[in-house]
Amino acid sequence: MPQIDFWYSIGSTYTFLTVMRLRDYAESHGVRVNWRPFDVRRIMIEQNNIPFRDKPAKRAYMWRDIERRSEKYGLHARLPAPYPIRDMALANQVAILAMREGWGEHYTMETYRLWFRDGLPAGEDPNLSEAIFRCDRDPMAVIERAKTEEIVQALETETDHARDLGIFGAPSFTVDGELFWGDDRLEDAVSWARFGHV
Repeated sequence: MPQIDFWYSIGSTYTFLTVMRLRDYAESHGVRVNWRPFDVRRIMIEQNNIPFRDKPAKRAYMWRDIERRSEKYGLHARLPAPYPIRDMALANQVAILAMREGWGEHYTMETYRLWFRDGLPAGEDPNLSEAIFRCDRDPMAVIERAKTEEIVQALETETDHARDLGIFGAPSFTVDGELFWGDDRLEDAVSWARFGHV
């Protein structure tokens, strides 16, 4: 089965659009998806790329654009959602741990539901504990494990790998060395995985 790597950071606004439709889209197109959490904020800071800070017109466009695309995909969102996210790293450390244990997709989707539908910022309580609880896990135990040096380093390693692949933003998709950036490139990534062209 063709495969794509889905590189995402909880804290990225446009990633909401991908996370909430990816499972069904991939299944209907016969593609396997490898979900890869990383710390896009670290890469963006290294590149001096802070896209929406102190840019009210651009931020207003972002929320309207996400609203339009949400309607297109049939997704419910209450916008604008709280932004930016304060503890993006912890949200993604939990995602790394959850992916290792097989409940990462569920956690990521619940985190975005709570953030974009209920207005609860990702990476902090009550979003963090509630998202973990909805995955039938003990929030306190998971958060404690997510803060261990092993998981912190695992997120750093994935972030370094993303940078080595040329990834500079989220969501991104990689297929056989090809990079596709942005939710609106999901279709191109899947086409490349299936047919070798867009």
